Amino acid sequence: MTVPGDKSISHRAVMLAAIAEGQSEIRNWLAAGDTEATLGAMRDLGARIERDDANSLTIHGGGLRESERPLNLMNAGTGIRLLAGIMAGQDFPSVLDGSAQLRRRPMKRITDPLTLMGADIASNDGAPPLRIRPAALRGISYEMPVASAQVKSAILLAGLFADSPTTVIQPGPARDHTERMLRSLGVDVCQGGVDGNRITLAPKERLAPLNMTVPGDVSSAAFLLAAGLLTPDSDLTIRGVNLNPTRTGIIDALGEMGADITISNLDEQAGEPIGDIRARTSQLKGIEIGGETVVRMIDEFPILMVAALRAGGETLVRDAKELRVKETDRIAVMAGELRKLGAEIEERQDGFRILGPQTLTGAKVDGHDDHRIAMSLTVAGLIAAEGALVADAACANDSFPGFAEALISCGARMILS
Repeated sequence: MTVPGDKSISHRAVMLAAIAEGQSEIRNWLAAGDTEATLGAMRDLGARIERDDANSLTIHGGGLRESERPLNLMNAGTGIRLLAGIMAGQDFPSVLDGSAQLRRRPMKRITDPLTLMGADIASNDGAPPLRIRPAALRGISYEMPVASAQVKSAILLAGLFADSPTTVIQPGPARDHTERMLRSLGVDVCQGGVDGNRITLAPKERLAPLNMTVPGDVSSAAFLLAAGLLTPDSDLTIRGVNLNPTRTGIIDALGEMGADITISNLDEQAGEPIGDIRARTSQLKGIEIGGETVVRMIDEFPILMVAALRAGGETLVRDAKELRVKETDRIAVMAGELRKLGAEIEERQDGFRILGPQTLTGAKVDGHDDHRIAMSLTVAGLIAAEGALVADAACANDSFPGFAEALISCGARMILS
């Protein structure tokens, strides 16, 4: 089977195509809640976007104009943070806002460095809405306190409009989709320092148009892979998945746990490595995860928690405090919902500890308007002795439209209501 286009790349493709010169073509774009919010915001900013079908876009770039209303990013944390970098360099004001959930998410991590660049940004005590007024931006050298692709990207995107080069120094690896895509559009982006963690971007007034097929999202694939590993007699191959090394921490972690995972048909699309991933039923063992691996799988810890419940021995996760400020506090919410299914989980401030294998019972659980929570609980229901009723499961559409139907097509016993 296949999975929807990569969410992170889909956000970036729409934004950069809108400010590029000429006509961009984007195929296998993710048409989901978060990315649709970004697309809607770019339309409000004057971008002319045509859809051949839900997942194929033609975007006529050439610049943005002032929106008549606040830009509604809904639940899209990536959307609002990256767009703030672009809007900081425009010659007109803008307001970036979103849902009640988004208004709870921290924005100082981007507004502080953007302010150092000269941006004029006001927030609601460090949270959305963000009110941005025109300002002359200057290039800076900024050392990030923690590795974050969203922070890095916001600074680099603002750097396109600065008066001199902008340098970001990250303490460890973080997703590099922005750098790869900017290079494909003709922007001078150089990497140096230890392990390439010093990124310098030269300002660029005109970007070349974008022509790409978005690879399958490895974060979405992770939920199907886990289902294949944990349910009896399963053999699942997912084709054309993004294998960017900054994103494959979950595959490495599952492999260390003893998962029967193989990768084949390696290729490349717009600078992004892709391939097919095969997963077969496996007996997993507990491991310890921390440090740089956490950044490379930060979105996959909810499903990792489910896998750890079926693994023999201790699974210990540390250095993952970032999970507490995602769409939800994913440590607390996942632990609380899985306890309803009979799980025993020790929460820690920066992670969790699980002793397995454990047997899950049956219960009603809730997705909490968090797509990764809902999908993880759905997989947990597949391995629970009495199944599970997942309320608010539709929020999976924020990143994986048709997730439940995809599981059913693989043989999962599920009822949709």
